[in-house]
Amino acid sequence: MDVVIRSLIIFGFLWLAIRVSGKREVAQLSAFDMILLVTVGDLVSQGVTQEDYSLTTAILAVSTFSVAGFALALVDYRFPATRPVLAGTPRVVVKDGEPLLDVLSSELITISDLHEAAREKGIRSLREIELCVVETDGKFSFFTSDPDDNADD
Repeated sequence: MDVVIRSLIIFGFLWLAIRVSGKREVAQLSAFDMILLVTVGDLVSQGVTQEDYSLTTAILAVSTFSVAGFALALVDYRFPATRPVLAGTPRVVVKDGEPLLDVLSSELITISDLHEAAREKGIRSLREIELCVVETDGKFSFFTSDPDDNADD
């Protein structure tokens, strides 16, 4: 039972840490961030199992994490009002070609990150963007104005 309690505490802490750290895709993480994640995984396993390397403890810890993840998904599904807390909310970061610097700052996204994401979608300038939303999973959704819309007949 001790492993289950420790697993739930660590699960809750990791959920909170990920929510607080911001919306960043794994592809956006630096080499240091990736090494840090691997190290955190090792530290978490030590905290959960207390150096008990038995198969039973490992199965119990993984099962607890799985059940806790399923429980959060179920709460998210059954109680839509909890979604902003559990999954976050999409945020508009560019409107009518103008980056919203306060939103970018609160999401810990740099202008360079925004330009890079736009270039990956074939967008050369932020002026082409009608709306850009950073989704709850950290991906960018770009909505560009159609050049034909501005053409005179």
